[in-house]
Amino acid sequence: MILKELKINTWIGDPTNCYIIFEEKSKEIIVIDPAGDVDKIEEIIHILGGNLKYIYLTHCHADHILGVMELKKRCNGKILIHREDADGLNDPNINLSPYIGVGNITLDAASSRVDDKDLVHLGELQFEVIHTPGHTKGSTSLYCKQENCLFSGDTLFRGTWGRTDLPTSSFENIINSIVKKLMILPDETIVYPGHGMMTMIKDEKPIYLELKPKLF
Repeated sequence: MILKELKINTWIGDPTNCYIIFEEKSKEIIVIDPAGDVDKIEEIIHILGGNLKYIYLTHCHADHILGVMELKKRCNGKILIHREDADGLNDPNINLSPYIGVGNITLDAASSRVDDKDLVHLGELQFEVIHTPGHTKGSTSLYCKQENCLFSGDTLFRGTWGRTDLPTSSFENIINSIVKKLMILPDETIVYPGHGMMTMIKDEKPIYLELKPKLF
């Protein structure tokens, strides 16, 4: 697996982490949260010499989806998002895009909505969808056991968790998602969040299981 990370500046000021994953044998690619800068994403895809199979959205907020339709137009790829966030893609009251005009995002209703424990295959790699509601009701994390990594969107960050003061968000749900679904993953799992620096499950456990503050 080859993993590329782009920090994409958006309207919120905090760069969004966009991840490009390339499976060498099949030459298939998945792009997670294309927040913009499609020229750069397309350039990396061409340098890798791969084919874009999936555009995976960890949730429906505008700072994670701004480049979706342009990327699909240029490179194809099927858009995937949890079914409980699918409608939010085109609802500005939920995706928080009233001032930037994301435009309608078109999904294939028959095959673009994912659910908890669904498997996403990229060549020989297998990713498990983990429904982690809290930041939004349809937030998900994407876990690859083979590569020992988790893409947590805006659910789990280094030393903290995602905002819960937004439409469809819930503090109780996000803590339950982290404690019951993410903290049970192997300690050495590398966490790639939607913003900020990567971390590891073992470094986050004291915060949630022992109620200790994060030591930076």
